[in-house]
Amino acid sequence: MKLEIVILAAGQGRRMHSDLPKVLHTLAGKPMLAHVIECARALSPQKIHLVTGYGTEQVRTAVDDAHICWHLQQHQQGTGHAVQQALPEVADEHLVLVLYGDVPLLEPQTLQTMLQGLSDCDLMLLTANFEETADLGRIVRDSQGRVVRIVERRDADPATLALREMNTGVLAARAGQLKHWLGQVGNDNAQQEYYLTDCIALAAGGGHTVKALVCEDGEATLGINDKSQLARAERICQRRAAARLMERGVTLMDPERIDIRGELQVGRDVVIDVNAVFEGQNRLGDGVRIGANTVLINTTVGDGTQIHAHSHIEEAQIGSACRLGPFARIRPQARLGDGAQVGNFVEIKKSDIGAGSKINHLSYIGDTQLGEQVNVGAGTITCNYDGARKHRTIIGDHVFVGSDTQFVAPVIIGKGATIGAGSTITKDVAAGSLAVARSKQEAVENWKRPEKKS
Repeated sequence: MKLEIVILAAGQGRRMHSDLPKVLHTLAGKPMLAHVIECARALSPQKIHLVTGYGTEQVRTAVDDAHICWHLQQHQQGTGHAVQQALPEVADEHLVLVLYGDVPLLEPQTLQTMLQGLSDCDLMLLTANFEETADLGRIVRDSQGRVVRIVERRDADPATLALREMNTGVLAARAGQLKHWLGQVGNDNAQQEYYLTDCIALAAGGGHTVKALVCEDGEATLGINDKSQLARAERICQRRAAARLMERGVTLMDPERIDIRGELQVGRDVVIDVNAVFEGQNRLGDGVRIGANTVLINTTVGDGTQIHAHSHIEEAQIGSACRLGPFARIRPQARLGDGAQVGNFVEIKKSDIGAGSKINHLSYIGDTQLGEQVNVGAGTITCNYDGARKHRTIIGDHVFVGSDTQFVAPVIIGKGATIGAGSTITKDVAAGSLAVARSKQEAVENWKRPEKKS
């Protein structure tokens, strides 16, 4: 049978204490709703239906997917009412899987197993066992162990509250049957809402077979209703990501202290020290070593490169066998050739650094084309901004730049030139020449330093 998936994402999430719709709060670098949609797509459904309510325009902007079927729940009257907004567009003979935008940790394999269970029943649930009391409906079974109903926590008596098999909210059924059961659901309950879970009692009471798959990983079924639960889910995501990295051979100095907020591709023999953060799309080549407290954002790192501690690299391309940091800052549109070295407290922005070039100390290189095998002394800066426009500095191969040099762009330094320390370069320098631009040193004999009066 063809599968259609309905994702419920209409709630505001008042316990988040935020104007942002709950399903758009960030988890592992992207909205939690994005995790649910990715999981749904892995099941290859014919359609994905998204039911929204609070902050619909924000959700639409964040998702921006032409293949999503959108449905508005104008007034939030419960999960049953929410599903009813999408069902008219689902053919009766199709299977319907109901997911939730605030339950982002489910794995496709679990849902696939659950759907397979529909081969010998009419309604399939996903449940989980929890030791602690939770704000979840309890699964009530008869003496033969068959599921007969779900009781919401607010409507449960003490004996029912003691049950530890709980409803995750996820269910699957044939669309025609689900439409029939939802048509009989009322709102005579503590919340005066139309509960999707009431379909279970209606199905069982009507002689239909209801089964439940108990999810072995209870944490995967957790819903997110507040910032504490969001933080817990973040740690679960990070542990999963760390486990996947180690399965691919990455050495993590402490798997509990790494944050991957996006996608991280890795080669062989990669080593990552503690508190490294990877945002967006990053790729590490073979033999890369990442130092402690380093941040990489949308960056590619070539084979054998070492990035030392406390470095911040954003939207850059780093070649092979480079050495960066500690405390290096590489800003967007920077490209480092193979074997380049960038040392402590060096900032590079929108510049090409040639192979084998070295900028080892306390320098700023911006809007610059730096050739190969260039040595840049400590305290060098490119003065690239005149207050209105940015200008480029071009430095040829094998140039030697003395410490405390300022290049006032636009300026071109020819191949093999030497710049004397302490120079302020305002004009082009010819290839192979020496440029010194500093005032003549003078000495005053018998100079007396000013003193404070007692």
